[in-house]
Amino acid sequence: MTSRRRTVTATALGCGAALLAGAVATGAAAATPGPDGEGDLAGKTAQQISDDALDQLIAAKSLRLRTLTTAGPTRLDISLDQGGNCAGAISKGTLGRVEIIKRGDQVWMKPDAAFWKNQFPGAEGTEAAAKYKDTFLHGTTRDAFLQSVSAACDLTAFQKSAAGTDEPPTNTPSPSVTSTLTKGRPTVHEGTRVLPVIRKFDGAVQTLYVAVKGKPYPLKLTTEIDHETGTILLSNYDRPVPAKTPAPGDTVDIAVFEDMLQGPNNADA
Repeated sequence: MTSRRRTVTATALGCGAALLAGAVATGAAAATPGPDGEGDLAGKTAQQISDDALDQLIAAKSLRLRTLTTAGPTRLDISLDQGGNCAGAISKGTLGRVEIIKRGDQVWMKPDAAFWKNQFPGAEGTEAAAKYKDTFLHGTTRDAFLQSVSAACDLTAFQKSAAGTDEPPTNTPSPSVTSTLTKGRPTVHEGTRVLPVIRKFDGAVQTLYVAVKGKPYPLKLTTEIDHETGTILLSNYDRPVPAKTPAPGDTVDIAVFEDMLQGPNNADA
């Protein structure tokens, strides 16, 4: 059987965790600016701030994660918790966008018109986009496709990867013993004052922005390498993931989508 499925994945999640792990990896301390504006982080070294930020990430029961990169169209905006619940969206640019909700082993996915038309070129995709507009595909994590999509909902895996207890994804820079950590000058990120911690290694520059007041939450990470930039935004620490799920009348079984993928010649195979 020939399948036309082009799986929507959340590889940005794993890559983002590996980049964050790199940002807090041990490096040689370097000269830093004065403490003006550093708030509760004043007097701490860049390494101490990095370590404290990683501790806050690992301790989080839930958070909002956003990722983007100049290297590709994939965008992630999802709230997730350690129970595997999530709510948000994954976008692949012109290839389409899907909203995703996961509660326990139940998964709902709402594709946009671009997704349907990309999956099914021609009249079939146009008709599906119209027929299933504002409709969620529903199933469980026992379904291979929904399991793949909902992999983005695993906060625990993200935290383990950030802590360096999992193998990092391929094509991700490895920590370098020659890296250096320095403190930048305080700035503001989305209304919150933050202190940049900068790490340079192997031609890459990673900047971790840490909240200067209260808990030292890591709020933003940028990685610049080979003229490309990846960005991770972290927020809403320990806020519950929205628990609302679609009404039964707004859903269809995921089997509808998978039967379409098989095509009419294989539907009864």
